[in-house]
Amino acid sequence: MIDRQTHLEGQLSRTEADAEAALSALADVARELRRLKKAAASGAVRELRGALEAAQERASALGEAVGHAREGWQLDVRQYLESGGYAAELLAAAGERGLRLYEQDERIIGYPSVIRILAADCAIEIDRKRERRIRPSLVVSHLRDLQTKPPRFPAERFLEALFRAYKLVLAERGRPLGATAQLLRVYEVLTLLPGQRRDYSKQEFARDVYLLDESEAKETRDGHGVRFPASTGTRTPATLSTVTKSGELKVYYGIAFDAP
Repeated sequence: MIDRQTHLEGQLSRTEADAEAALSALADVARELRRLKKAAASGAVRELRGALEAAQERASALGEAVGHAREGWQLDVRQYLESGGYAAELLAAAGERGLRLYEQDERIIGYPSVIRILAADCAIEIDRKRERRIRPSLVVSHLRDLQTKPPRFPAERFLEALFRAYKLVLAERGRPLGATAQLLRVYEVLTLLPGQRRDYSKQEFARDVYLLDESEAKETRDGHGVRFPASTGTRTPATLSTVTKSGELKVYYGIAFDAP
């Protein structure tokens, strides 16, 4: 169970409440200043001194409220993100909302999204879109919203790219069309250029394979049907895993394209 007072959600909740209290004190200051202005404008000198004293009192209360908010913020956010604390809190918050997330190789995966924590920038990436609003409850709500929308996924284009990489893998091993190739090796071929594996992670690739598997795109333009064979390889490090729409982990090992 996450301690709400020492983690980001609790710290943000406290600061939000402190800000609300300071805003209330600010409204009191504004009210007394309006009374002071009115007294000065009308020449109601008997009201003027009282309004001055009241405004000063309210201003002192405002200063205390702001100071309380400042003292209450104790979390070193960058260190918290680097330590893994934020990831654990996000997983716990998701679990409380019935959303299944999994931590995998410095990514957090949950259909249909892949989340990356950017500690140095105090931000996260959701499907390669940078997000500085990292309050766990807000992130979980956003991820749940994403689950309700059809994923924008170019299944046909991805299928063609897989087929080209698949043929290269078969060629380097001297195997015929229809043979099974490891998806992990296909991923390596697709991301040969420098920086591509940083920009397109294995988790994103596995997610895209699942989206293709669930789509209606089953054949290339030339009529080559795609299959995703399982084997004893599903028990080796040569596998890829992702999260299904129902929240279960799905493991992929191989891919094959049959002749037209």
